Amino acid sequence: MAAFTFVCSECGATYTERDVRYVCPACARQQQPGGVTRGVLRVELDSLPRQWPGTRLADASSLITFLPVASPDSLPPLSVGGTPLVAAPRLRAQLGMPHLWVKDDTRNPSGSTKDRASLLVVAKAIEYGFDTIACASTGNAATALACLAAAAGVRAVVFVPATAPPAKLVQIASYGASLVPVEGSYDDAFELSLAACARFGWYNRNTAYNPFTIEGKKTAAIEVAAELAPDGPDAVLVPTGDGVIVSGIAKGFADLEGGGLLHSVPRLVAVQPEGSCAIARALRERAPSVTPVADARSVADSLVVGAPRNAMMALREVRLSRGAGVIVSDAAILDAIGFLARTAGVFAEPAAAASLAGLLVALDEGLVDRDERVVLMVTGTGLKDVPAAARGVSIPAPVAPNLDAVARALEQH
Repeated sequence: MAAFTFVCSECGATYTERDVRYVCPACARQQQPGGVTRGVLRVELDSLPRQWPGTRLADASSLITFLPVASPDSLPPLSVGGTPLVAAPRLRAQLGMPHLWVKDDTRNPSGSTKDRASLLVVAKAIEYGFDTIACASTGNAATALACLAAAAGVRAVVFVPATAPPAKLVQIASYGASLVPVEGSYDDAFELSLAACARFGWYNRNTAYNPFTIEGKKTAAIEVAAELAPDGPDAVLVPTGDGVIVSGIAKGFADLEGGGLLHSVPRLVAVQPEGSCAIARALRERAPSVTPVADARSVADSLVVGAPRNAMMALREVRLSRGAGVIVSDAAILDAIGFLARTAGVFAEPAAAASLAGLLVALDEGLVDRDERVVLMVTGTGLKDVPAAARGVSIPAPVAPNLDAVARALEQH
């Protein structure tokens, strides 16, 4: 087991996992309903690995020395992580960026980066003896939990806004989770899930509230660095909602730097849509904290949060990396879905394509140079929200079953 302690990201207090389960008790007293999560805990390994794993990073289990679990046997029996880092030569040529890569996390079991967090949360729930795990989600965290819980044989209860894309709801139900659509926002679902876990004694997976969500997501950064070693990336663009993925990416690079496996951490660029941009706006305005977005909305449903729960840590980590925040329009996100698919062969949901839309903004604003080593985090498959992708394409009318009709149709394409 990788021994560890919890460190409060806010006040610096330390705890063992026998002391606390979720957040710093002292800072949690300042928690406001619907506000950013106070007292988010950071997992700090007692001893950081100082050499790369001896085997190919086939999945997250290859990184067991970096993970705070008692044994590999705790991990659900699904291959999570080990996703490809795509060179995408046509996308490189289009953008004039010879050192651009796409981290294709659409290849995870449920189709998103959120599987990385759920893998670790389910493992810890099993170690702690819980038989039910709950979470609130805009969709992807819920499908990830439903998927990994099904593989491990534990019960999942998921709270999602009733407006979540139908494909995600179908995924959740197919995995056998107890699905609770909520007539309200993600923030409403978040508060309801906390209350339900307190009442029924369930383990809670909620992002940031459960410290292992951040720890699970760091595996993506470790995989990127391992593949690009000995030189890490200069910049990584991360679609950002609650701020947990960007914090997890930061944690992965920090652990590698602490263990001497990386000379320096890359700049992190947090990408958010115009209608849900609390973190990116705070970064751009150099504000000390975020101002929640009333009635947050975007075509990128996975990034829609009014009050980002991990905002405090996300702001600090992006700033420590000398990074920045960028804001993109829904139109740019929809354009990026097709651009990424045509030039890299990666079909992304809107939230995931936001990293490419953000790169175009970052280039225009001088936040990223074209000759730098840059990685786009593509965090979810386009199959999760086909209607959104359909807004950027046209489907031809049927043709008669003869070659002349085919030729005429192709001339118009």
